[in-house]
Amino acid sequence: MGLCCVALAFARSADFAFDKAAGDPCRNLLADHRCAIHTNLRATGMAGCTTYDCFGAGQHITGTTFAGRTWRDGPDTGAAMFAAFAVMRRLHEALWYLSCARALDLPGELAAELHRLGTRIEDATTGDAADLAALDVDALWAEMADAALRASAYTRARVPGPRREHRGADLIGADLRGADLRGANLRGAALIGADLRGARLHRADVIGADLRGADVRGVDLADVLFLTQPQLAAATGDTRTRIPDGLTRPAHW
Repeated sequence: MGLCCVALAFARSADFAFDKAAGDPCRNLLADHRCAIHTNLRATGMAGCTTYDCFGAGQHITGTTFAGRTWRDGPDTGAAMFAAFAVMRRLHEALWYLSCARALDLPGELAAELHRLGTRIEDATTGDAADLAALDVDALWAEMADAALRASAYTRARVPGPRREHRGADLIGADLRGADLRGANLRGAALIGADLRGARLHRADVIGADLRGADVRGVDLADVLFLTQPQLAAATGDTRTRIPDGLTRPAHW
């Protein structure tokens, strides 16, 4: 229903051709909720749209939480939907990270904790707009982040090699060709424009890493931990780049 194209704000930059305030429909949004330039986003200066994913939150809000109503049904409905969407997106993203963590070979106690947390968050997604507004989504997110970090640490500790610590590191434009990054902690690292060709990234954790323009041509990303579709779309890969199951090779590669 074009919810993401209305609820979110963006600023004119290398990723967006113009400014848009939160709550204002994108100028490319058609009356039938389709994007007028969907097949030509990068060429028209809207590359940021190709690196965004709501993790299914928009569809959940329109189809379930608001039972088919849309933001076009009035300003009050729109405002309520935008507020609910902001919470739902975080819940859906948290569930996605938890699903990645639960797919790992973990000790029984940690696996059970992840399952319980996932059930709690799934239950939270069934609430109405008022429930979502009252939800402490920051607390749930913090629980998810802590559990995912422990799952990551357990998994990476079993990877041979130096297991480098690059959490939050400034690696913009870094020459990492052939680097041994097996089991590395790359959470929140700035890898904008970094050259990762030939790097070994087996079980590296990339939650929150900025991969815009990172050169991953020919790189094996198949078992990188917590790699998202937006991160993949932001990087520069090719047909030789191996990607994790469940993700889609970006059309512009």
